[in-house]
Amino acid sequence: MEGTTQADQFIPAGLAALGIEADEVDLAVIGAVHQLLWPPIVELLAFDTAGLEPERCPDLSKAPR
Repeated sequence: MEGTTQADQFIPAGLAALGIEADEVDLAVIGAVHQLLWPPIVELLAFDTAGLEPERCPDLSKAPR
């Protein structure tokens, strides 16, 4: 198979497992969103937070300190 990536296999299989029917246009849009969002998600997952100290009692109405 030429040009087959993990996303090309995972997306249709995931949709089928959920019982969602998707045509080629749907798969193309989902694939484009995946290409746009997945690299930053991987970057966040790889972010090392070991040296950070959590903020105690954060006030979510204000910017972080």
